[in-house]
Amino acid sequence: MIPELRARVSLLNPVHFLALGFGSGLAKFMPGTFGTLAAVPLVLISATSLDVSSYIALTLIVCVMGIVLCGKTAQDMQVHDHSAIVWDEVAGLFITLIAVPISWQTMVLGFLLFRLFDIVKPWPISFVDKHVHGGFGIMLDDIIAGVFALATMHLVLYFNWI
Repeated sequence: MIPELRARVSLLNPVHFLALGFGSGLAKFMPGTFGTLAAVPLVLISATSLDVSSYIALTLIVCVMGIVLCGKTAQDMQVHDHSAIVWDEVAGLFITLIAVPISWQTMVLGFLLFRLFDIVKPWPISFVDKHVHGGFGIMLDDIIAGVFALATMHLVLYFNWI
């Protein structure tokens, strides 16, 4: 991240700290992947300690919070959807693993599926990414990628492919 842009955000600011995925979004390469990795412990703890309804409620909170966190951080950075903003990846992984039995195989597959949909951006993800702005736009493309990964995960589970 260029120094001028880095000067506009601070990990001491709780909004920036969360939007930047606890600092993982500041990785020099693949910040989205590092942001998703930062979500893994949160998802593991949540998915193994909460019932499905509570996990879904927490996922909704993560998504709604993300609209505010990402919007404010993008505004402070003066850049729409800068790659360092990775709370949307956190939300995407939470979505991907809704009602999925947690094992190392499902965690790895969920991670890979979410990253695939987030990077490739099939329609309508690509449309949303280009045409919806602000905190809602930053979050929405990753929410849709998470839903695509979630649907794929449940197909894989239904057919006992893992």
